[in-house]
Amino acid sequence: MTETPETEPRGPVSPTNGGDAGTAAPTGRGPVAAALMLGMALAALDGTIVSTAVPQIVGDLGGFSVFSWLFSGYLLAVTVTLPVYGKLSDTFGRKPVLIAGIILFLLGSVLCAAAWNMGALIAFRVVQGLGGGALQGTVQTIAADLYPLKERPKIQARLSTVWAVSAVAGPAIGGLLASYADWRWIFLINLPVGAVALWLVVRHLREPSRTRPAARPRIDWPGALAIFGAGVLLLTALVQGGIAWPWLSAPSLALLGGSAVLIAVTVVVERRAAEPIIPGWVWRRRTIAAVNLALGALGLLMVAPTVFLPTYAQSVLGLGPIAAGFVLSVMTLSWPVSAALSNHVYNRIGFRHTAMIGITLAGLILAAFPLLPYPGAPWQPALLMLLLGGALGLFQLPLIVGVQSTVGWAERGTTTASVLFCRQVGQSMGAALFGAVANGVLAARLGSAGDLDSVSHALENPAALTADAADQLRRAVDAAVDHVYLGAAVAAGLSLLVLLFVAPRRFPVLDDNEQPAPKS
Repeated sequence: MTETPETEPRGPVSPTNGGDAGTAAPTGRGPVAAALMLGMALAALDGTIVSTAVPQIVGDLGGFSVFSWLFSGYLLAVTVTLPVYGKLSDTFGRKPVLIAGIILFLLGSVLCAAAWNMGALIAFRVVQGLGGGALQGTVQTIAADLYPLKERPKIQARLSTVWAVSAVAGPAIGGLLASYADWRWIFLINLPVGAVALWLVVRHLREPSRTRPAARPRIDWPGALAIFGAGVLLLTALVQGGIAWPWLSAPSLALLGGSAVLIAVTVVVERRAAEPIIPGWVWRRRTIAAVNLALGALGLLMVAPTVFLPTYAQSVLGLGPIAAGFVLSVMTLSWPVSAALSNHVYNRIGFRHTAMIGITLAGLILAAFPLLPYPGAPWQPALLMLLLGGALGLFQLPLIVGVQSTVGWAERGTTTASVLFCRQVGQSMGAALFGAVANGVLAARLGSAGDLDSVSHALENPAALTADAADQLRRAVDAAVDHVYLGAAVAAGLSLLVLLFVAPRRFPVLDDNEQPAPKS
């Protein structure tokens, strides 16, 4: 298996026996593709489905002061386990890791449905997240294994569509189940979906035969524990800082300091490990390092539309929750379409240039948000989100397909996991950074230490406010969200700089015929 620096495709790549497409006809991959989409739906739904059911859950179990950990615990577990599962899938195969992840996710779902108090529910959400980490990373890796380069945009676009629809539909489904059935059904509905995905994987996924290593593979448990510990401390500091405690308080400083120490320990442990969880080549290879940094910036900028736009739509435009969700959801219409069509662009101009066009357009669209009139009409931010989805489809998918195509089967799981890990960390950093920016703008506008949540709650009952007071609060929220979008535009600019100065001009794509893939 050799790398050829100037082999980035300029036209379609044909699958052949033993190539990246496997030996089965495309129709034989259908059951496995269905399993991958079901697995992706499970991971995406459970990231958002709990949000609208919080009042019912708190009313039943109590624990209002710690309910935010229902989301944070799941996010932490998914993020910190991604590199571990990536390495395990490269060492022992994708199928056992995916099966173990589905089983662990379903076990967590059953336990969540049986939770007797908030502490137990949070703990069981962490169990769910441990399975969700395997689902996210391994599904993306198997999709790259199973489909040759020319077909990867199609499967990745399908997975992106499933993710987007599931993430947007999650709150509505959660609210319906909590209102008309019982909140425990939020977790029980995972069982039939997961069972079908598990059966399809066991029955239809066939991995390539590989030469047995002379020595038994060794798992880098010290490295895995160090990564897990560093990730937990860092993400806890980012998620809870400025919310549960002030940024410059003892808990924040202790968590950030502890994470810095554990990151240093991780580097030392990984450099000495025979089979490190995060190998040094992940950052030494320009292509992988550039994609990691660029998609980390994507996670950062995505906080603006996904976290702050619904607040803007409700507080400034006066929309209800459903209408506010629609303003955001239009992005999920253009993103998959743009991603599916991106191969026509990168087959002509290359992965790097396609991604640069996408992120440049995204930065311009984000920078245009503060130019919207106040208070404006709902179609105006919706139009920007439609355009943003199209731009990001041109940006993200070529980078993921491109970086997966630069490595062989034995390195693809680690590479994919590193990309997803960086994107997740970027999202956590974005939530902390832009939350501080928004609250700072509000404090400057209102002359107090108010935060975005308290102002938004005050605007939910405008009858209790004078017209001037309500208008002042709306203008403050408008200014805060404008500054967040400008910050997101800066993040897009940073990603563009990474592609300009770190990424190679052409991705060193491996020939499809040089790498084995699973048979279906």
